[in-house]
Amino acid sequence: MSDLLHTPLYDLHMELGAKMVPFAGYAMPVQYPLGVMKEHTHTREKAGLFDVSHMGQVIVKGADFDVTALALEALVPVDIVGLGENRQRYGFFTNDAGGITDDLMLANRGDHIFVVVNAACKAADIAHMTANLSGVAVTEITDRALLALQGPAAAAVLSSLNPRAAEMRFMDVATLSLGGAECWVSRSGYTGEDGYEISVPEAQADILARALLAHDDVEAIGLGARDSLRLEGGLCLYGHDVDTYTTPIQAALNWAIQKVRRTGGDRAGGFPGADVILSELASGAARKRVGLLPEGRAPMREGVALFGDTEGDTPIGTITSGGFGPTVGGPVAMGMLATEFTSNGTVVFGELRGKRLPLTVTALPFVPANFKR
Repeated sequence: MSDLLHTPLYDLHMELGAKMVPFAGYAMPVQYPLGVMKEHTHTREKAGLFDVSHMGQVIVKGADFDVTALALEALVPVDIVGLGENRQRYGFFTNDAGGITDDLMLANRGDHIFVVVNAACKAADIAHMTANLSGVAVTEITDRALLALQGPAAAAVLSSLNPRAAEMRFMDVATLSLGGAECWVSRSGYTGEDGYEISVPEAQADILARALLAHDDVEAIGLGARDSLRLEGGLCLYGHDVDTYTTPIQAALNWAIQKVRRTGGDRAGGFPGADVILSELASGAARKRVGLLPEGRAPMREGVALFGDTEGDTPIGTITSGGFGPTVGGPVAMGMLATEFTSNGTVVFGELRGKRLPLTVTALPFVPANFKR
């Protein structure tokens, strides 16, 4: 672990008794003494605090917002020009084959766009933007931590530090003073629960984290519960459910491509892989990400081959994420399936320890989202 990077909250994790693991080049807490199951349940019922400081924080700034937005639209298939000030949107970088090279969040902060990218991809993403955004400055933020406060009590907890937090809607962004620190806050997250992501100056991160943890409703939550929460929420994990070989349409992320960027829209295409992606939007893709409910109690995990019957030799897909869903009370999974097998209620079979076991295709998410609209 000695050669791994540390987030600004590393000492706090150790003090809290976290089990640390390597993740994207960082030493990160996978769980605390409470344990993954109880951490998951606590987040669903009250509020969990996550350290996500390993993720990349980037400011993209041109002569004005429209210049910056148009430049970024050449790299992502979403509407950035139409993104309102102090609003945030989900997006993704694509390659020439239409595959997703990373998924990310984009926020209109008035005179610049704030971009949050995945930890494992941040160096490549920053290089990609720097090389392809002519006349636009790309600046990595290295002196701020990133926290996520998630769960039904998150609004009440954060409002105790600044009442303005309660006024924010899902995907709003704001600059809030929290415990004396100037924080960049979005009402969003990765759990399917209401909550916030908080960019805080590194020097004040420990103080803010302790202030939040001092609230009776807040517990520290590790990567283990973060993964089970996002899986129940039907949310993609980059490098697993989506990757450079997966198009947004195959990933069932059609909703993230606004009408203005589609065929017939005012700013249709113009992004890498547009021909492939727009064709699949019009005609469908050969495969699609779906929810899967295995029968019984045994989870089926990433990499399990999927078949259309108990005897055939040719796989029809694979599980991309799988595990036990504490809120669901049983195993859940997501997988990529040939399109003809993706109707809800279809039974497919996963090969586990030499046996073909049934799974039922089901709608996502497994647990309804609780965002504040």
